[in-house]
Formats: sequence, C-alpha cells, structure tokens
Amino acid sequence: MSQYKFHNEYTLAEVADELGKKALKLGLISSFVVRYFSDSRQYYIPNETDSEPLTPEQAYMQLKAMVEKAGQ
Repeated sequence: MSQYKFHNEYTLAEVADELGKKALKLGLISSFVVRYFSDSRQYYIPNETDSEPLTPEQAYMQLKAMVEKAGQ
C-alpha cells in the first residue's frame, strides 16, 4: 500500500488543501488562499519574502514540511 494520500494532480491538490487547513488550525500560517481554475489551482501562503502563487506540488511540500516540523 502506498504511503502517499494522492495518486494524480487532483488528489495532490486535495491533500495540499487539507494540509493548508491543518496549518491554519495549528497557527503555523496566518492565512491560506487557493485560487481555483478549471484545470488547476494556485496557492498563496503568506511569508515575508515571496508572494508568488505556488503550484499544488510546491504548496504540498511547503505545508507538509511545516506541519511535520510542528509535530516534532
């Protein structure tokens, strides 16, 4: 059985959404915005240096690292 909770771009984006909600709940980020398009999503996670939108892959990696670090 796979350790990943996603199998394609859509399910990866769904997992990134869940991680964003979890990071908000844990107080790790002050806001989390997802822009939905017909074929993709853009993520905005506030930080002091970058305001560029993230791809689902980038958002997943950043949010996963934050949530895992907070859990340690």
